[in-house]
Amino acid sequence: MAFSGKFEFESEKNYDEFMKRLGLSGDVVEKGRNSKVITEVQQDGQDFTWTQTYSGGKVITNKFTIGKECEMQTMGGKKFKATVKMDGGKISTVGDVTYERVSKRLA
Repeated sequence: MAFSGKFEFESEKNYDEFMKRLGLSGDVVEKGRNSKVITEVQQDGQDFTWTQTYSGGKVITNKFTIGKECEMQTMGGKKFKATVKMDGGKISTVGDVTYERVSKRLA
């Protein structure tokens, strides 16, 4: 599956609980909820560069390889370790909370 492209946020499920599990403060969670997010994905095999641009100009870039632990950063600047797994290209899980975000392809 090729995920490379530019995407605009449309909808989400379990945002608050997922962000709380990541340890983000209430003000950062609120900022994220009210922010327009454009995501640009560059894929090279199992390697990804995932760049999110938030309204107001904040840009966060995370790089990861499917199946390998990496360090990532939240929009609030919090760093955490994660292992990214492919699951239909739709789902993120922290503990027992699953977050799903739907985006439309722009390019």
